[in-house]
Amino acid sequence: MMGVTFANPEYFLLLLFLPLFIFWYWKKHRTQIVELQISTVQMFYAIPRTWRQRLQHLLFVLRVLAFIFLTIALARPQSTSQGENVNTEGIDIILATDISGSMVAEDFHPNRIEAAKKVAMDFIDGRPNDRIGLVVFSGESFTQCPLTLDHPVVKNLLSQIKSGMIEDGTAIGEGLATAISRLKDSKAKSRVIILLTDGVNNMGSIDPLTAAGIAQTFGIRVYTIGVGTVGVAPYPVQTPFGIQYQNMPVEIDEALLQKIADQTNGKYFRATDNRTLKSIYDEIDRMEKTKIEVTQFRRHKEEFYSAAMVAGFFLLLEVFLSQTVLRKTP
Repeated sequence: MMGVTFANPEYFLLLLFLPLFIFWYWKKHRTQIVELQISTVQMFYAIPRTWRQRLQHLLFVLRVLAFIFLTIALARPQSTSQGENVNTEGIDIILATDISGSMVAEDFHPNRIEAAKKVAMDFIDGRPNDRIGLVVFSGESFTQCPLTLDHPVVKNLLSQIKSGMIEDGTAIGEGLATAISRLKDSKAKSRVIILLTDGVNNMGSIDPLTAAGIAQTFGIRVYTIGVGTVGVAPYPVQTPFGIQYQNMPVEIDEALLQKIADQTNGKYFRATDNRTLKSIYDEIDRMEKTKIEVTQFRRHKEEFYSAAMVAGFFLLLEVFLSQTVLRKTP
């Protein structure tokens, strides 16, 4: 951002003498007028004014202008540029999301998987300086989106995930291991996995606690979230008569999720509805803050040279004219 400041603004007080200077000139000019009494001045109207008469006050005007610009030069105008250098230490975050068949349960609105996608998108919007990636898992796992700062791409791919994309089941260990593989080579100061599931590990060849040990080795922190109400939840079931709802027991291996979080210096959360799920992501957002350093700078450039040159020009022009075309005759 650019601006103009004055290093010595007190010199503008000199301009207070300008009205006195003008009054002195006017008084002096009046005393030089010779009075002559005549019966009428009608004959003088026909006499055209010479160019010397028209320019009789030009020398004084040039002197006043020189005085004004000299005062500006003495006040030392400076152009000022200022701004901020922002240094960020971003966090690399992988969202590992369960997309198993049970995630369509409607104890959340409209269901668990859509509620999880909504709060995850809001979370992404609040992390502009962090790289974010997406891993999905069910009976197996894969990377839906690698780590990137292009958050619109992450959100677009997140919006496309749905239950049934891959073999059904709940391979928590596989999902955690895939997320770790995306973070292990990261150079970020902080590496985080947010693992969200609604079930019990029943698929995959990787034990979840073994994967948690690997995450601990790489210094990766894992926040685990169990989603599902307490008791039973309504599951939509397709029948020959259309979709029917059955109340199915909610089974979340909270002990396992707690161990994973404890082993990796993370934290376990239980979400029982949309409101608590959002508050969980808000809490994680507060705990994992990006470090931002802002350094303000300001540069000054002297600009009095141009004002001094203009003042000098008017003075030289006054001297030149007073000694040539506007020279007074003795």
